[in-house]
Amino acid sequence: MTHQYLKNVATLAFIAEKCTGCGKCVEVCPHGVFEINEKKAQIITKDLCMECGACAINCPAKAIEVNAGAGCAAAIIWGWLTGKEPSCDCC
Repeated sequence: MTHQYLKNVATLAFIAEKCTGCGKCVEVCPHGVFEINEKKAQIITKDLCMECGACAINCPAKAIEVNAGAGCAAAIIWGWLTGKEPSCDCC
């Protein structure tokens, strides 16, 4: 089972008209949020997004926007990097 974060809170936005179907988002997303379908990327489940920003950074067409470093996902990543207990100040 793939870990989902809070429902309907991810800042992930995908602009299909800009997508060239290169597949970089599929390659770099650690949670499999994207897939290529009919030569274009599409979001499978937005709630899988941890807002790391890898997809947006690697999209040459700038078809993906995400507020990387926001919320609980950023706190979890920061905790991994620093070895400290994650705190996003939401609970």
